[in-house]
Amino acid sequence: MIKNYFLITIRNLIKNRIFSIINIVGLSIGITCSILIILWITDEISYDKFHPKADRLYQLWGRAHYDNRVNSWTSVPLPSYEALKSANVHIQNTAVMDWGSDHLLTVGEKKLMKRGHNASGEFLTMFEFPLIFGNAASVLDDASSIVITQKTAKDLFGDEDPVNKMIRVDDKGDLKVSGILKDIPGNSTFDFDFLLPYKYWRSVVPWVVDNEDNWGNYSFQVFVELSDPLYLEEVQKSIKPMLIDHGQTEIKPEFFLYPLERWRLHGSFENGVEKGGMYDFVKMFGLIAIFILLIACINFMNLSTARSVGRAREVGIRKTMGSGRLDLIFQFISESMLITLVSFGIVVLLTQLLLPAYNSLVEKKLFIDYASPIFWLFSASIILLTGIISGSYPAFYLSSFQPVKVLKGKVLEGRRGSLPRKILVIMQFGFSILLITGTIVILKQIQLVKNRELGYDQDRLVVVERNEELNRNYEVLKNELLQTGIAEGVTLSNSPITDIHSNNFLGWPGKPEDQRILFTTITTSYDYTQTMGIRLLMGRDFSEDFISDSSAIIINKAALDLMNLEDPLGTQLDLWGDKRTLIGVIDNVLMGSPYQEVRPSFLVLADWGGYVTIRLRPNNDLNGSLNQVKRLFEKYNPAYPFEYTFADQDFDKKFKSINLTSNLVNLFAALAILITGLGLLGLSTYTAEQRTKEIGIRKVMGASVMNILSMMSYDFAKLVVISFIIAVPVTWWALRVYLDQYPIHVKLQPWIFAATGFFALSFAVFIVAAQSLRAAQTNPVNTLRDE
Repeated sequence: MIKNYFLITIRNLIKNRIFSIINIVGLSIGITCSILIILWITDEISYDKFHPKADRLYQLWGRAHYDNRVNSWTSVPLPSYEALKSANVHIQNTAVMDWGSDHLLTVGEKKLMKRGHNASGEFLTMFEFPLIFGNAASVLDDASSIVITQKTAKDLFGDEDPVNKMIRVDDKGDLKVSGILKDIPGNSTFDFDFLLPYKYWRSVVPWVVDNEDNWGNYSFQVFVELSDPLYLEEVQKSIKPMLIDHGQTEIKPEFFLYPLERWRLHGSFENGVEKGGMYDFVKMFGLIAIFILLIACINFMNLSTARSVGRAREVGIRKTMGSGRLDLIFQFISESMLITLVSFGIVVLLTQLLLPAYNSLVEKKLFIDYASPIFWLFSASIILLTGIISGSYPAFYLSSFQPVKVLKGKVLEGRRGSLPRKILVIMQFGFSILLITGTIVILKQIQLVKNRELGYDQDRLVVVERNEELNRNYEVLKNELLQTGIAEGVTLSNSPITDIHSNNFLGWPGKPEDQRILFTTITTSYDYTQTMGIRLLMGRDFSEDFISDSSAIIINKAALDLMNLEDPLGTQLDLWGDKRTLIGVIDNVLMGSPYQEVRPSFLVLADWGGYVTIRLRPNNDLNGSLNQVKRLFEKYNPAYPFEYTFADQDFDKKFKSINLTSNLVNLFAALAILITGLGLLGLSTYTAEQRTKEIGIRKVMGASVMNILSMMSYDFAKLVVISFIIAVPVTWWALRVYLDQYPIHVKLQPWIFAATGFFALSFAVFIVAAQSLRAAQTNPVNTLRDE
């Protein structure tokens, strides 16, 4: 019997080649899109799950009410690292780590900048990154050791055994390779090339030692391992008041533990509550995958039911010969399964061909693991699910025909038979309208934030990270850059112009006693505003002509608006327990998120490490200017390779997630429209074939080609209009939810929906008209010959 079903399916596929190709192509594209999306989603939800203790690991966070809302943050005081160990018996271990930075690693003549962390000895025993060589419990205990990844070992030592070899770090000291880690997985929150012991860190950076008893400096990250996640609430209660107990009473901060398993997808807070994050993108693309697969299945259903009249006699004969309805249902679903199976074979090939380009688009290294039983289970599920969904309605519909009627030639579909097909077409276009509208809105959102006023000039700004040698030679380097005419401005700051690295509280006359506002803190040298191209609105800039500027302060317009000072210049502001004289007000500078309003900020003269920013003089030879800068850096900073970034490139990185969203939505919206178009092409082709005699009669009665095209297009256009009416409110709601995650976002304007509706209608009419034109131009003598 199964062999018989198989042969019948093959004959039907060959007999109806056009419809078979449309079905197979549509299903193949739909399933391929779904698999590509699922690969991305699987990678996202797998983040950090590879750690054996993943369910027991947490990061220590702080939380407090200021800026008129509850704020949550990840930087904590260093002494919490040791204090937590005795805070609760269920805290099994703690580890402290810096935030990571690039360091110079030197082996012989080979010099490489690699990203590394300073970490306490517990880190590797808690997170258990696999070690190829070394003992996780002791490998970070020795202050003179370094742990490197496989790739770093290859880059520095080639094929030599790196164990116990020496690496010079930051041109300060030589450390022995005591451990080699397997390369960090791509689905890890941590991204580093090597680890340095905490003991080494405190031996070369006195600031670390100074802060081991300082509960007021929030500059470190601390991780906690519990003996069992069941004790989380108990531990939370015991550590919650720790900051207040150690004198941090100004904003009454409290500690809480945030689970490792939620870092990637949920680590975004608003007013003290999880909101947004990658989880929203996972949900969105999961829905897109479902929509595309449903569109492909709808094509199959529509074309199968549309051809039902052609198979009516087959159903009648089979029923007459004794086949029951269940037998027929099984046959038609088996046909659907076979088509899906053929499509899936094409899907695997398509996916493999598209993966390199797709990986480039999403910046991942996704692959299909054919050796994994999970892949084959998933494949079987997709085939089964798609086959049943796409074949269920045709199977039940076709098997319901009465043999007496169909063998007398009385099977006319009528309104009852075509209604489900019309509903499915409406659903198809509804999904497509949602995706098209989403594409337009996301593109407008990107355009809105990219066109925001920055408050500074990005053009020709070169940013270089500082080091000790560069600090010693900064003044002479700056003077030579300016004197040679290579640069028109050089300055220092604690953060690049595109990022915020420090925040502090500031007091001013008239500030309400209970108001706590966190200000963006920029420590600078002279010439900061001139180099960055920041407009001075009031007063003056820092100047070497004024010795008193060491205790001066400059604020931005947002800070001035907050303080509401009538005569701000000369006002005494409270900072770090000292008075600062306000000497100037600058324009707002967009340093943080481009989706949020600029925060109040201030500038002070201070040397907190950080970055050198150079504004190159305008000329037509950018590479030549950079080569000149490079030669000077090699002269005054010879131990380090010259590495730099441009401010405009750093700014563009802020749009990584929304650009990814835009690219993926654009791609999958286009493919969804393509699949819908294929289905509409098949359906309109079949409709034109079925109405050939009607068209011939109308032409004999005097109907023009345009009359016939209008008649054929009207039925489909009506469905698109109905789909538009239903889809608009659903789409409006979905896009409102999406846009609400951005404080600054576009408005949903009526023209966006009107343009989408016009496109969908034009697309449908074009396809239907193109297929109807052939029937309308056929000589009626040929179509009516046998009547």
